[in-house]
Amino acid sequence: MEAGRRRYSLAALRSFVAARRERAYFRFELKRMAADNPHLIDDIGMTRSQVEAEIAKLPFWQR
Repeated sequence: MEAGRRRYSLAALRSFVAARRERAYFRFELKRMAADNPHLIDDIGMTRSQVEAEIAKLPFWQR
């Protein structure tokens, strides 16, 4: 094996993809909640600036 090169298992790759999808779905739902029911943001314990920072992490075509 070459120096600096790592090998990952298929299970690790699946776990990584699943985590990315989960975060993307959370951000998408957060954006929808901020637009439809902004009063619920306080209920989940986030500030408006935190919500905007999370929404900014969405890909440009979903913002």
